[in-house]
Amino acid sequence: MENFILYSLSAFFLVLALVVYFGKGDNLIAGYNTASEQERAQYNIKRLRLIIALLLLLSAGFVLTLLYFPYISIIATPIFVLVTLICVVLANTWAKK
Repeated sequence: MENFILYSLSAFFLVLALVVYFGKGDNLIAGYNTASEQERAQYNIKRLRLIIALLLLLSAGFVLTLLYFPYISIIATPIFVLVTLICVVLANTWAKK
């Protein structure tokens, strides 16, 4: 049962990554959907989509890694947190115009 949940979660992240990357999920990007037109104009949406899609793909990979190799969660979790922080920084610097 728990394997099914983890596979479903990973598939959900994968589908979300595709939706965001191809531009159909801009309203799913936190902060961007509530920003005014002036604030949205400050961001390069293609770069922001790329960063969010990569983060979602990495999330799917992280879930699958924990499913198949639960014993490396002590190493994988801090790495995933670090990568998430890097993506947040990139979204606020590299994705800005």
